[in-house]
Amino acid sequence: MKSSNANTTATGAAARFIADLGAGRISVIDLTTPLSADTPTLELPSPFANLIDFSLEEVSAYNEPGPYWKHHNIHTGEHIGTHLDAPIHWTTGREGKDVSRIEPARLVGPAAVLDITAEAGDDSDFLVDINHLHAWEAEHGALPHGGWLLIRSGWEHRSGTRQEFLNNDAQGLPHSPGLTGECARWIAEESGLSGIGVETVGIDAGIAAGQQPPFPAHHFLLGNDKYGITSLRNLGKLPPVGAALIVAPLPIVGGTGSPARVFAVLDVPAQ
Repeated sequence: MKSSNANTTATGAAARFIADLGAGRISVIDLTTPLSADTPTLELPSPFANLIDFSLEEVSAYNEPGPYWKHHNIHTGEHIGTHLDAPIHWTTGREGKDVSRIEPARLVGPAAVLDITAEAGDDSDFLVDINHLHAWEAEHGALPHGGWLLIRSGWEHRSGTRQEFLNNDAQGLPHSPGLTGECARWIAEESGLSGIGVETVGIDAGIAAGQQPPFPAHHFLLGNDKYGITSLRNLGKLPPVGAALIVAPLPIVGGTGSPARVFAVLDVPAQ
């Protein structure tokens, strides 16, 4: 008996997806910031401790320590570059999940893109409030259950230098867009979203230390089993609705977060 060829005989949604991908009817867009020693990272003021930046340590390079191969040790903090925040990252989620325990289905879902590039261009401290989400829903429909709210602020264009990306003032205080406390609470407690994604260094605004509660996106989302992704790119290539998000962190046991590769999948418009 001849064995069947799965590529030609398989049916169902997964098979159609593979066929559409191979035929160019679906595109995959990388939303991840390349990770290197130059990737801008969060800087906490004294007396708080900072994570180490990303670096590679050469172990061998086709030489005596390894004549046929090249490999490195990786040195990095969990919350570096494009990364996922897990609930145990924050005090309100301390009894929640580490990265390894987040269900895979929570890391894949529809994407809703909110464009605030004009507002953030005029005001680095711009905050998304509930009225902005309701206005988006009035135009595009309800935010998707099990989906991700991706906030496009234009911040990716600041990623050339750490100074421009962090946007610290003369007193060393950062300025970048984020959420109001009430908006963060609504997303965490009343929406069906799995989480949010941003282009900035963290899921909270630069001025979040002075909000009530402090760092409301972390406080409310991580305390309610919602997740955050940071330092995204290419959100301008996505429509407001219609794309699917795939978030792939390392399943670090006990991990409070992890660098992640993040993809968007969407239909290619018919010619």
